[in-house]
Amino acid sequence: MSGDEKAYFFYLLILLVFLGAGFLYGNRERLGTTLMQAAVWVLIFAGVLIAYGFKDTLQQQFSPSRAIANADGFEVVRGNGGHFHLTLEVNGKDIRFFVDTGASEIVLSQADAKIIGIDLDKLAYLGRASTANGTVATASTVLDQVVLGDIVDRDVRASVNGGEMFGSLLGMSYLSKFSEISIQGDRLILRR
Repeated sequence: MSGDEKAYFFYLLILLVFLGAGFLYGNRERLGTTLMQAAVWVLIFAGVLIAYGFKDTLQQQFSPSRAIANADGFEVVRGNGGHFHLTLEVNGKDIRFFVDTGASEIVLSQADAKIIGIDLDKLAYLGRASTANGTVATASTVLDQVVLGDIVDRDVRASVNGGEMFGSLLGMSYLSKFSEISIQGDRLILRR
């Protein structure tokens, strides 16, 4: 802090003390109530400042899979479990995906496939996929529409996993639409 900044800070502190003393003197008959109200306003002001300072963190806590659009793509903040999650609109419904560069395509869990209107009884589980849990049967399908921000893709090929999954996977068939995929600290950067 420079000398001018220290002097300015000292001036503001003195001004605040005089204004506060004048306010308290003017309300000396109701001093207890006035001090309590002043304390409440100080706490509200401090809470707003703290919330603003941590707005990105709070935003990710309340909406952890939201992509933050910027001029040249999207940023996704790593979730609490260490994974990147991204919510896309699939066939008009919001589906939360694990971003998985190890998956070759979009792989839907059976629960998510039901949500977007796929009839599981009409699927033919003819494909096979190697996973960390072994080989599982998969069924090919085509998603009518996949939306991320202002990017709309139609007739997107995907698979429905025949086994148990804790969530759907957003694999390289979709991620390769971006010119660059990088991880910078706790942020996944997707550039168009």
